[in-house]
Amino acid sequence: MFRLLGILFTVLLAAATAVVVWPQFFRLEQTYPFAQIVAVRGLVLTAFLALAVVALLLLLARPLRGFAASVLVVALLGAGATGVIGATRGFGADALPEKTDSSLRVLTWNTAGEAVPAEQIAQQILDQGADIVALPETTEAVGERIAIMLREQGHPMWVHHVQFRPDIPDGPQSWQTTVLVSPELGEYSVIESSEDGSSNTGSVPSVVLMPIDGSGPTVVAVHAVAPRMEEMEQWKSDLQWIADQCPEGDFILAGDFNATIDHMAPLGVGGGDMGHCRDVASRTGNGLSGTWPSEYPILAGAPIDHVMASPNWTPSGSVVLEDAGGSDHRAIVVQLEPAG
Repeated sequence: MFRLLGILFTVLLAAATAVVVWPQFFRLEQTYPFAQIVAVRGLVLTAFLALAVVALLLLLARPLRGFAASVLVVALLGAGATGVIGATRGFGADALPEKTDSSLRVLTWNTAGEAVPAEQIAQQILDQGADIVALPETTEAVGERIAIMLREQGHPMWVHHVQFRPDIPDGPQSWQTTVLVSPELGEYSVIESSEDGSSNTGSVPSVVLMPIDGSGPTVVAVHAVAPRMEEMEQWKSDLQWIADQCPEGDFILAGDFNATIDHMAPLGVGGGDMGHCRDVASRTGNGLSGTWPSEYPILAGAPIDHVMASPNWTPSGSVVLEDAGGSDHRAIVVQLEPAG
């Protein structure tokens, strides 16, 4: 009877391991709770290694050796597969290449309202030499203060902004998203459907910026709702909307996607991760570097903040900033080069 139970447990463990390691195969990557589990691959790897240690200890008990050996094999296979995925995407790169005249740097940081002082945001923009900055949960007033500080330091940027329900006084700051763009990229404007919400993410706003003169990339500052149990359908809808913002052409998406590239498996087109856009971090050694929550070590967190670009841009580097400045999100900065 015990042997039968051991076999049953091992079979169930093997099935659960397969789903947790690669839920895309079972089309469960956007299904609760697998969506939440796969978001933290660093913790999943730790769990597999811990299970392997327990199985090794159980090998010392003669009656349990067969059962323990089978559990050990499954745990090691799970850890090995998760480790290979992590190695492919990158466990962390901490420097950007030298910026050239043609390079474009993009910074995104969910600042959790005014948890991060405007002075600190401005300093990071200067330190990183950012040309485009996406700031979910940042008010227009804070964006303007940042722009004034940057102008005084010889790094001017235009401020763009979208707010849901501006008629509600003191509404949550998550209803606002601010974008800063260097004048060197030309003049931009927010498209009307972003401002009036007729085409946007559902609960928290994204911003679509179009170049007025028709040159330069379309910039989409992204903020998708978090995949809480009661918000799963809205979350899926938000991700589909974001993917639709990157058809063929010149596009850059940046912001708080509240999703890892595992969740995006059904949304890529032509080798892209979201529409035609490709995730920069996972192509430059930072695919497993967690941006949320900031109180966790980087490799224990979820990489849910992204910068993505259409194929006319080549990713050359990325870095996740360790100091979150009081926000629950870390900032990510990437460097892009014109392709070809």
